[in-house]
Amino acid sequence: MRLDTAAVERGCRNSEIKTFRHLCRAEIDRFRDAANAEGPLTVACTQEAPLFGNEAGERPEPIEFVNVRETAGWSKQGAGAGPKMAALLAAAAEPVPQIPFVTLSSDGVILIYGRDEAAIEAGKLLADHLDVTVMIANPSGITPPSPSAFPVVKGTIRNAGGHFGAFELTIDNFAAPRPSSRDAFEFDATRNGATSRCDLVLDLSGGPALFPAHDLRDGYLRADPKDPAAVLRAVLKARDLVGSFDKPQYINFTAELCAHSRSKLTGCHRCLDLCPTGAIVPNGDHVRISAEICAGCGQCAAACPTSAASYALPPADALLHKLRAMLQAYQQAGGTKPVMLLHDGQHGTALIDALARHGDGLPANVLPLAVNEITQVGLEAIVAAFAYGAAGVRFLLRAKPLHDIAGLAQTIAMADAILAGLGLAGRRVATIETDDPDALGDALYNLDPGAAVAQPATFRTVGKRRDVLRFALSELHRVAPAPVDIIALPEGAPLGTVNVNVEGCTLCLSCVSACPTGALLDDPDRPALKFVEDACVQCGLCKATCPEKVISLQPQIDFRASRATARLIKEEEPALCIRCSKPFGVKSTIEKVAAKLEGRHWMYPAAAGRADAIRMCADCRVITMSEQQFDPFAGVPERPVPRTTDDYLRDRDKK
Repeated sequence: MRLDTAAVERGCRNSEIKTFRHLCRAEIDRFRDAANAEGPLTVACTQEAPLFGNEAGERPEPIEFVNVRETAGWSKQGAGAGPKMAALLAAAAEPVPQIPFVTLSSDGVILIYGRDEAAIEAGKLLADHLDVTVMIANPSGITPPSPSAFPVVKGTIRNAGGHFGAFELTIDNFAAPRPSSRDAFEFDATRNGATSRCDLVLDLSGGPALFPAHDLRDGYLRADPKDPAAVLRAVLKARDLVGSFDKPQYINFTAELCAHSRSKLTGCHRCLDLCPTGAIVPNGDHVRISAEICAGCGQCAAACPTSAASYALPPADALLHKLRAMLQAYQQAGGTKPVMLLHDGQHGTALIDALARHGDGLPANVLPLAVNEITQVGLEAIVAAFAYGAAGVRFLLRAKPLHDIAGLAQTIAMADAILAGLGLAGRRVATIETDDPDALGDALYNLDPGAAVAQPATFRTVGKRRDVLRFALSELHRVAPAPVDIIALPEGAPLGTVNVNVEGCTLCLSCVSACPTGALLDDPDRPALKFVEDACVQCGLCKATCPEKVISLQPQIDFRASRATARLIKEEEPALCIRCSKPFGVKSTIEKVAAKLEGRHWMYPAAAGRADAIRMCADCRVITMSEQQFDPFAGVPERPVPRTTDDYLRDRDKK
């Protein structure tokens, strides 16, 4: 593997670069000297990371490890991979914030759900390690084990909920066996609606999975009962799931920012539509995210328009810092037309390693960046990558993803519309869905994304995802080859404007009360409706709340919105109280009400002049009615006495 030290030094200008031929063996003393020195240290080798970690001793600062061999050096274009190595080293030096954890505990109580003797055999393997109960859906001709080392019952799971350490199952057709069962199990009378609580569930039923995205549900193990190897793997995995386990809290949630609903009217439901595990449920005016169930796909955070849900592994701004460091170092080292390859560690890293060891490796201009989950990447990361000078972005996915990737597809559709509108035409953002390293290589070597922006941006921002997105969009607009002011976006985009039929609007301002972000505003001095497009998240609460149904949503991005003041949608003269001159409503609305009631309603006869009360404020209306001794029921005939059941019975008896 060739090391282009000059290119690495150009890309990592503020770092001291040293190269070696055999650092992990013959030159290990050189590593010990570096480890004993103060300051951050990055080692460009992941294969020998355990050895280097042991040799470093009690170093106060952690050592960062980065792979430049499989990702850059082992390639048919490895001779020109110096700028890429600089980019990888620069990204590794970017700090990653600490993430919170949630603790899940298991006492080893397991329910084995099966259909035949395979479930009982699995129970025998686990009986010495876990508290086992075996439940068989439709037992037929199963000989009872002797002695009974664990309970064997009959039942069918109707509903399953909960999480690792706290599963709750609703069971129908439940019955316990009779101790007198001889050649086959005989059961007592069955009952429905029984409840079972356990820490683990081993599903050997061969039927549909009990949970959506079951591969992502911790503590739920499922295997085909016809595959002994799969059953054994599930048994061995279950055996170790006893004790306390720390799980990353992938999502940080701020309920006050959630735009899910107001006054029992549903607005934004993007996260509910995208969550593959059912970890998100409505909870009043906002949603609730179960950290115990959440599998960390990140689609909710990528789609959340208000940043109420934000990803923590890493946060959106930390991911942008890595993108910035990579692309700047690559360009400073002399690289051109960089393509970001975003992949996960479990699938993507293994595929890249296989391509490097047995194929042509990655092209020199493809910069791989590992993230926890591909679907965590939001629009802000894609926009920022192109603003920083990327020529293309590719997402490496499994041929059969573990869960639905609809959220990522929506993000790519929005990015395509924005990039095309700003003059970055072509297939700039796409997915590569494969488990074949050769197919990955073919897709990347045949890739010609087009030119990047002429003068890449250098901004560095921190904050919530929406704030980062706003800034990244403004920077991309500034450096784009063909900037325009307004770009139409696909349906469901979190950016846009509202259209109001002003002729039908009565300025009731119910939309202002419902708007969770302050995009719709009133005027404290006069009847008016204003709109701030930069604050609109297209949640739809204004549309759902409007009693006249005159509001519609229009997804778009207006790059002038961040600099624009509130836009006046409708304004009218205030209605002034005819007695005290205090403004108290909308003049046109008050006049319409008065015209409909005066002389046409028994309470407001034209001759009495009582309709003047409609043109008064609430205080003056009470005073006037008191002065006039106005009795709203005067002249109204008495209502008949309500008939009761006794009246009807009495009439029936008389007949």
